[in-house]
Amino acid sequence: MTAALLFVRFAALLLMTGFTALPAQAFETKARAALVYDLTTNTVLLEKNADTPLPPASMSKLMTLNMLFEALDDGRVTLDTRFAVSEAAQAMGGSTMFLNTSDRPTVEELIQGIVVNSGNDACVVVAEGLASTEAAFATMMSERAAELGMKSASFGNASGWPDPRQRMSMRDLAILATRLITEFPEHYHFFAQTEYPFDGRAPDNRFNRNPLLSLGIGADGLKTGHTQEAGYGLVGSATQSGRRIVFVISGLATEQDRASEAEALVNWAFRQFAMRTPVRAGMRVAELPVFLGEAPAVGLVAAQDLTLLLPVGAGERLSGEINWTSPVEAPLARGQQLASMVVRRDGMDDITVPLYAESSVGSAGFGARFRLATEKVMDRVLGSGSEPVPAALPLPAPDPVVPGSALTN
Repeated sequence: MTAALLFVRFAALLLMTGFTALPAQAFETKARAALVYDLTTNTVLLEKNADTPLPPASMSKLMTLNMLFEALDDGRVTLDTRFAVSEAAQAMGGSTMFLNTSDRPTVEELIQGIVVNSGNDACVVVAEGLASTEAAFATMMSERAAELGMKSASFGNASGWPDPRQRMSMRDLAILATRLITEFPEHYHFFAQTEYPFDGRAPDNRFNRNPLLSLGIGADGLKTGHTQEAGYGLVGSATQSGRRIVFVISGLATEQDRASEAEALVNWAFRQFAMRTPVRAGMRVAELPVFLGEAPAVGLVAAQDLTLLLPVGAGERLSGEINWTSPVEAPLARGQQLASMVVRRDGMDDITVPLYAESSVGSAGFGARFRLATEKVMDRVLGSGSEPVPAALPLPAPDPVVPGSALTN
């Protein structure tokens, strides 16, 4: 069996769907490391040192929250469960809720204390409440992170306090943020909370440090971080016009740098890329010849809409190829996978889409088989050429999709 290739051009796709001729602009980030990910289309838009293990500072509190959300999800605790505050928790420095050993905060209060107040003491309370000791909890965090595909993540504590064992890559943090958004939607609203004045104890520490939440650009999470070693960082997410992005930046020099860089990244991600649907479910994208079939060819269709994120000004055409193993021999059943289509985007990952038989094709009758056998014999006798290869087929024009709106520690 041999593999045959059919090259397909998506004729004038970008003109049909409203793209301008402007070139897509790369984003040159000042961050030491960064990753921008379009969650809606599963597309990485930007990477810079994305797999380098770095000190995550308070951004690692997201892993503590993941462990707590999992405990809520499987019923080990509820939002009303109260945890004790140890002397070790009370003694935590840095950003805190100002808890003391006479307190019995609820899980819901601790979540808000971690997200909004960035409470180091709250993290220790959660760690001890779920695993008796913070050291045991850190081990659990490391093991769970590995199970979730965070290849560079390791933890020495629950809060992100400086520790040589506390390391995460930008990809680890993006994986974690995506999980918190998709797996725990009932708790995600806490990340958009801008203020939490727990018991009035720390009025100067009651505001969420996320600089994007009040800008009206769709930002709704997740967590800032800062230590002298790590610099200023942010794990963020925002939605506009049906798209959600997740981004992670780290190693910025100042709080203002973090705020301006994060806002610029969000604007870039939504302005320089837009979603298009060049192929609809059931649309015929090509035909394949059928050997010994009652019909000479069968149409190829996609089972689902193909929605792509494309850079503005990517050009007037998308290119790709359809791969199948020949010959395609009858009988064929409707819905049978026969080929795959690889779509190429400049500067972005290829997309592979399975293609299926548009209709059933039965086997040819005896007469047709006899004629074909006779033709084969005559071809050999007369020395004629080999079997023809199908010509390139144009892709039908897609329906346009309205592009995302351009909106502008």
